[in-house]
Amino acid sequence: MTNLTRRTLMAATAAFALAAPAFAADYEFKFQSSDPAGNPNFELQKTWAADVAEKSEGRIAIDLLPVESIVAHNETQDAIATGILDGHITDLSYFAGKDPAFGLMGNPVGAWSDPQQMLDFVDNGGGAELLNEIENPYGLQFIGATTPGLEAFVSAKPLEGVADLQGLKMRAPEGLVQSVFAAAGASPVNLPGSEVFTSLDKKVIDAADYSVFSTNQAQGLNDVAQHPVYPGFHSLPLVEISMNKTKWDDLPEDLQAVLTQSVKDFAQRQIAALAEADEKAVAEAKEGGEITVHDWSADERAKFRTIAQGEWEKVAAQSPNAQKVYDTLTAYLTEKGLVSQ
Repeated sequence: MTNLTRRTLMAATAAFALAAPAFAADYEFKFQSSDPAGNPNFELQKTWAADVAEKSEGRIAIDLLPVESIVAHNETQDAIATGILDGHITDLSYFAGKDPAFGLMGNPVGAWSDPQQMLDFVDNGGGAELLNEIENPYGLQFIGATTPGLEAFVSAKPLEGVADLQGLKMRAPEGLVQSVFAAAGASPVNLPGSEVFTSLDKKVIDAADYSVFSTNQAQGLNDVAQHPVYPGFHSLPLVEISMNKTKWDDLPEDLQAVLTQSVKDFAQRQIAALAEADEKAVAEAKEGGEITVHDWSADERAKFRTIAQGEWEKVAAQSPNAQKVYDTLTAYLTEKGLVSQ
């Protein structure tokens, strides 16, 4: 993380006082994040906790803990259900092992070209209602969604569209990301993040699914793979804020409304901060004159999305809930003209 990126993200926290209220709150909740202490995303998440205290006039106090503070990152769902934790801020796809629906909802690879599309799906396309239908039986209440951003695509070769993925040697994690790229004609391999730079530099691979543009730029990936695709076209994870359902039900309606609105506000704050970091990193990359940033057309993005849809169908067949996610997602994308019937 460059100082520029860190300054940009940390600046988003400046407007919020993070001190605890001077008097005891009516409701005190312990939430665990999937991000480590000091990480810019965790610092932004602390503004959410502070905003809840402010919006509730001190009636709700949230103790936000970094990843692994009480349980492992993929155990928070059970910890919330049993009362060990009250809530979490985490990538929904961590729970795909429980139900493939969580993986498909958490990152339907290729679905989104902008974070606002995903948030609109959650708020207005049936996503929130569906998540509560799926999560309530696990003892959780879905409050709202945010995202760490739309990932850029790292490439040493010019990529103008789907046809250029044919035979592309690339790093992609196992699961839906890898299967979608394979279906698009690429040759994905599973490599740890620590080996991506060296593998690109030594031309073991030509491209990589890695992170957002500002992170890729900060870590020098664009210097060894000088044809990034930005905005990205493939991966945008859904980070959920959820809590124990019984404790949610015990809250008065006005405080439920406070929590719901606070997540919406936080999501826009996080997206704006990360977009600013990306835009500065893109300008920095272009200034050097050696990096060419490629922006796929809407038609090429639609082609990739259509290929991805075939892989979503395979996940949908794995559980009734996954089928519900597929049906709700594709209905929304069809309505918005992002996929065809």
